[in-house]
Amino acid sequence: MLRHSIAFSFFVAIALLFFGLDRVAADNIATLRGPAPLIEQEEAPRMMPFNNNDIREVRNYPEQPPVIPHKTDGYIVDLNSNKCLSCHARSRTGESQAPMVSITHFMDRDGQFRASVSPRRYFCSQCHVSQREVKPLVENSFIDVDTLLLERAKQQ
Repeated sequence: MLRHSIAFSFFVAIALLFFGLDRVAADNIATLRGPAPLIEQEEAPRMMPFNNNDIREVRNYPEQPPVIPHKTDGYIVDLNSNKCLSCHARSRTGESQAPMVSITHFMDRDGQFRASVSPRRYFCSQCHVSQREVKPLVENSFIDVDTLLLERAKQQ
């Protein structure tokens, strides 16, 4: 009896697998890869240019790191140098007219303020990124906090 039950379960599993794969293929599921089969590689889309206008973007939520309003190609940020600080260091902002790095970047993990940028905040691109003008890959229904608060106030 157990043998028949296992054989029947195996037969059902195989049938579901074949019919299920056929159904998935017929549904034309949208993916970020597009219509290309997995064994083929389509040509990559062209890279769009960076926003390079030096206009500060509005932040969408509290504590959001500001985005970089210019391209950073060729910027070297390693243990020996940080190209970002050539404009954004406290001592260079008068000459460059760039905003100084936030005071939080001078705080170490113990909450003590240092004279220079903290090593844990030294690698800028861990949080800050340059922007490109691109069409979103997926739909985005994000609402920034200010809009959300205004809508809530209108409802009350």
